Amino acid sequence: MPLRDAAAYSHLAAADPVLEQLIERVGRPDPFTWAERNYPSSTNFEAMALHIVGQQISTSAALTIYGRVSDAAGGAVTPAGLLALSGDQLRSCGLSRAKAAYLHDLARRQAEGAIDLEDMAGEDDAAALAALTAVRGVGLWSAQMFLVHQLKRADILPAGDIGIRRAVQRAWQLDAVPGVEETRRRALPWSPYRTYAAALLWASLAAPPPARGPASAARPEAR
Repeated sequence: MPLRDAAAYSHLAAADPVLEQLIERVGRPDPFTWAERNYPSSTNFEAMALHIVGQQISTSAALTIYGRVSDAAGGAVTPAGLLALSGDQLRSCGLSRAKAAYLHDLARRQAEGAIDLEDMAGEDDAAALAALTAVRGVGLWSAQMFLVHQLKRADILPAGDIGIRRAVQRAWQLDAVPGVEETRRRALPWSPYRTYAAALLWASLAAPPPARGPASAARPEAR
């Protein structure tokens, strides 16, 4: 196991007894290998384009439509290739009117230098998220997934993701699915490795539920 992965899971186990139990039950998933399995892209621009295409549809449908867009753009999804296509041409690939506009906005920003998806390594998480969410159609969740999938950032928790929140409800044996802010507060001690905690929580959804007992008492202090 790479040193960062070992340090991350050691930190999570020490920071939260419920996460320690989850590690014992589901292991130590690599959040970056896990995240990339359905995103076969060679550039960050292509990856973000695929994130946009894939919003609210199945992975198989997203990859089919993305393949059509790639073919229409000349064999690769590039800013110039997308800008050379009209909205009607993009829609003929299976995109909605909104997604076609989102791809054009992304391509225009990249071509004009308003954003540089290929050179974001020097930006901190907050700055990268702000730059990405300025693109039409790129919400916080898509931007967070980009930071995990492409930039390999270690401290990203998509607290708005319903899977994360259901996993928290199940692991901590809560009466209801926690809200976004409650999930964020609970995750504060997990920093700077919240990406690993997210991978652990997602992985726990496929595991048998925990036995009722000690985890139910492991709740955050009132604030």
